[in-house]
Amino acid sequence: NLLRCPLQNDSTCRERVCPQSYACTLLGYSLQKYGASPDFIARIKQLEAHMSLGRKLFRLGNSSDALEAAKRAIHLSDMVLRFCITVSHLNRAMYFACDNILWAGKSGLAPHMDQEKWSQRSFRYYLFALIMNLSRDAYEIRLLMEHEANGKCQRGGGGDSPRVGEDHRLQQLILRLKLQVRLLCHVLRDNPPLLLDLAKNACDIFIPMDKLGLYKTNPGFVGLCGLTSSVISILTIVFPWLKLKP
Repeated sequence: NLLRCPLQNDSTCRERVCPQSYACTLLGYSLQKYGASPDFIARIKQLEAHMSLGRKLFRLGNSSDALEAAKRAIHLSDMVLRFCITVSHLNRAMYFACDNILWAGKSGLAPHMDQEKWSQRSFRYYLFALIMNLSRDAYEIRLLMEHEANGKCQRGGGGDSPRVGEDHRLQQLILRLKLQVRLLCHVLRDNPPLLLDLAKNACDIFIPMDKLGLYKTNPGFVGLCGLTSSVISILTIVFPWLKLKP
């Protein structure tokens, strides 16, 4: 069973391999778009709400896990990685804490809690954590591209580019852009963990942006992004070598 997490005591793991909530979001949007009955759509939305509440329950205790991860990341030798990963984990800790409070409100333990306020707070922390994750991905991509470019120069590969005259600067710029895109594709193809992490963070970031009103899409797109991110998380759990380290 691929949905059975090998780390049974890891609440983060259990939460990430439960994509049913996003699947329900995507299904509900698709059914509504193609004219399903309002009663059936209401049942799908109710199921989605239950799944979402269950996902929040799995997140209980994730704040302490994120804080421990931040403590480990603060000892990294690379200053940029140390900053990005530590700040990301600290924001994740705050996001999970807000989400736990939100769970208490939705489950009836704190009925008078302002759920909208805590929801906005949690998504702001989530968004900033994802920005740090994408910054880390961009930094690692830049390092790998520089390393690959330097290696090609040392092997004599830098002389393959045609020389362009001074009056053809636009063509020269286009050529350089094509070379950079080709180099980027080569680096991502040769580094599946980095590619998957980039794809996962790129999918995830649309969720808080939509919820905070920074970039409004639709429930179907949000559900697709969340489902894709969850599938990538499952892959990194089933095949640990696909997880980006540190």
